[in-house]
Amino acid sequence: MARRTEAKPRNREKCTRFRIQIKRSRIHRYGVFALEEIPRRKFVIEYAGERISYPEARRRYGSRPKARRRKPTYLFRLSSRRVIDGAVDGSGAEIINHSCDPNLRSRIRRGHVLFWSKRSILSGEELTVDYKFSKKLPKVPCRCGSPKCRGTINRK
Repeated sequence: MARRTEAKPRNREKCTRFRIQIKRSRIHRYGVFALEEIPRRKFVIEYAGERISYPEARRRYGSRPKARRRKPTYLFRLSSRRVIDGAVDGSGAEIINHSCDPNLRSRIRRGHVLFWSKRSILSGEELTVDYKFSKKLPKVPCRCGSPKCRGTINRK
């Protein structure tokens, strides 16, 4: 049976090359933190989960506004027809928070979503990625706290 993300998420060590920890974040709920220094341009973690279609994602999570959802949604767009649901057998990468000045970037390679370090990451630093929500979606306020914050998770 597939494991759904629980109240305090866990990381799967086999999906990461560095020691990381999931704990409370100042950005949002939980976050992923480096437990060792991570050099720049290194593979950090794979975004794992169940591969599903867009209709299945809508069936699971609906089109209800975020404020009315009971569970957090951990979907990553893989292609125009498929998404990865990180809430089912996720690697811990689904907990990585958004930042307008992120230290990770995502790459899709052969159907896998891989997070790579953009710069050196210090031990204890929270791992972040730019979610790059579409301009067409309703604006989602950003709480990253970066001096480069654009005020919204959506692309400008």
